[in-house]
Amino acid sequence: MHDHLVSSVDPPTEKSEPAWWFIFTAHMMIVEKEGETISVPFIQDLTNLGLRPVSEWYLGTLSGHHCYCAEVSENISLPAGMVSFGLRYLYGRIQESLHKIAMKASHILEWDSNNRYCGRCRTEMKHAKVMRAKECPGCGFLSFPRISPAIIVLIERENKVLLARVKRFTADLYSVLAGFVEPGETLEEAAKREIEEEVGIRVKNIQYFGSQPWPFPDSLMIGFTAEYESGEIMIDETEISDAGWFDPEQLPTIPGKISIARQLIDWFVDTKMKEKDTVISKKEREYVPHE
Repeated sequence: MHDHLVSSVDPPTEKSEPAWWFIFTAHMMIVEKEGETISVPFIQDLTNLGLRPVSEWYLGTLSGHHCYCAEVSENISLPAGMVSFGLRYLYGRIQESLHKIAMKASHILEWDSNNRYCGRCRTEMKHAKVMRAKECPGCGFLSFPRISPAIIVLIERENKVLLARVKRFTADLYSVLAGFVEPGETLEEAAKREIEEEVGIRVKNIQYFGSQPWPFPDSLMIGFTAEYESGEIMIDETEISDAGWFDPEQLPTIPGKISIARQLIDWFVDTKMKEKDTVISKKEREYVPHE
């Protein structure tokens, strides 16, 4: 059995067995809550909960169990024992494999909601039959889930990291720099442009770190590390309220563990602490006390 989603667009002919249901209302996911325990509904169909979907998609299987996502009206009354939470809150409170599917489900439902009608001829769109897409029965136009690539970069200078406070963040939250890729750009060009636009410095040695789907609403975050090359910090005051170089042992408030931003910062801190421990250990080995 796979411990990750085996993606599929071919649902079973009947909903005859319990399945994982990722149900959303007003961008919040509906879950079961008993005391402090939160769980994803594992039911045969939404009708078991008395809910009627506005939209429904088959996702595939997890450990042999079918997975569905659905959007329901914002005005419904939730069944007894059920509540709704944002995906950020649910991170770490439900199984990691289920949370990853929930992120995918949120992305698909957001795209579906924004593509109810054909952008070419305004006909109501239908589910395509053999692919995860929506098809216009009028003109045949196909709409696929939108994925917006964005770069996110950790910049290092003399064992310090550049962190910035974006104006849309809460008052004291700092993070690494990020921005969307523009048409015609490579990822590296986008990284250099965003950094120069937002804080006025140049970087070198841009290295790939990792990536993360980020369905808020439809980004794919591509993470990089980079080294400072030249320039002094001059913030773009339309987007950034503050930026500076921070010691790994004296960081401000940083993003939660759900994000690749936090993965980058944690990697930096761990790397610098290990380097520091190695230097201390080497000095201890080299030290010979005087008699």
